[in-house]
Amino acid sequence: MTVGDVCFGNAVDEGSQRGRRGWVIGHFIAPGTGPAATDMVEVKWGVHAAGEIKAIEGVNRTATTMSLLVSGRFELVFPSHGCSVTLARAGDYAVWSPGVSHRWRVLEDAVVITIRWPSRPNDQSAYANESRPSGIP
Repeated sequence: MTVGDVCFGNAVDEGSQRGRRGWVIGHFIAPGTGPAATDMVEVKWGVHAAGEIKAIEGVNRTATTMSLLVSGRFELVFPSHGCSVTLARAGDYAVWSPGVSHRWRVLEDAVVITIRWPSRPNDQSAYANESRPSGIP
């Protein structure tokens, strides 16, 4: 709900709306509907089941991304940098710059807040590099 310059609601409910995939703030919110409609930042409330994966590497052209663990266990894989990070304790996070390819997998049912800035349409694309550093799944 929006009242002037104040916006409030429930991230689970709003993120589950058609086409949102968990995103609750960003350029994709209808213009003129309050401060959640912005091109400065995107925020996602991600609820993930154990075993879920992002199999195709993504890379953002202009946005910096932060993933912040609320609960569960969540692994981020950065093939372009030959490393991975497991978020295992509430508050664990990872931040990566534009141009860094990433994938993820859910090790245990998890809730992850993702923040990306700036918020630009079509900023993320599939990363086409098929070479993998050894030891990185």
